[in-house]
Amino acid sequence: MMTRSYFCTMLCLILHQIDAAYWQEWDMFYLPGGVQGFLAFNLAAIALVLVGYRHVLLSTPRAPFYATCCATLGIATFAIHTGFALAGREQFHLPLSMAIIVLCLVSGGRLLWDLRRTNRL
Repeated sequence: MMTRSYFCTMLCLILHQIDAAYWQEWDMFYLPGGVQGFLAFNLAAIALVLVGYRHVLLSTPRAPFYATCCATLGIATFAIHTGFALAGREQFHLPLSMAIIVLCLVSGGRLLWDLRRTNRL
């Protein structure tokens, strides 16, 4: 089950980053380098979740570490964007944008649950 919840969280995170490019998220975070800084962040973040997925698929000893990172990214995505919404930011208010952010929370939470259930957290 951890393989499925990891995949769902990873998919939601990648979809969110595609949406984030539309909303020019680098401006929301005041990232140095603008879109270039955003691309550098995504190079590292997407590489992390893809490498982690391989570890989860192969059930390596590092799988729990990567699954925890992926779940944390999913939950943090929801928390950060909820904060932006409460602060009055208007980005990410389209229905699918909001759905993806909520799914980041749900799938990240499920991934943590699966980790705990398998006694690997």
